[in-house]
Amino acid sequence: MADFIFEANIAHYTKLLTTETDVGKIAMIHKLMVEERAKLAEWHAKNPRPKAAE
Repeated sequence: MADFIFEANIAHYTKLLTTETDVGKIAMIHKLMVEERAKLAEWHAKNPRPKAAE
């Protein structure tokens, strides 16, 4: 469930970047996106997905 939240936040930031024109806001959105991607990577490292049953 946590990975869904991280992915939703990343998608939201990506969408914001398509319309934002203020340089300061763009920089902040990029910073937030990098942080969310790091959180997602850390979460995946601590919670590996189970292998599919054959």
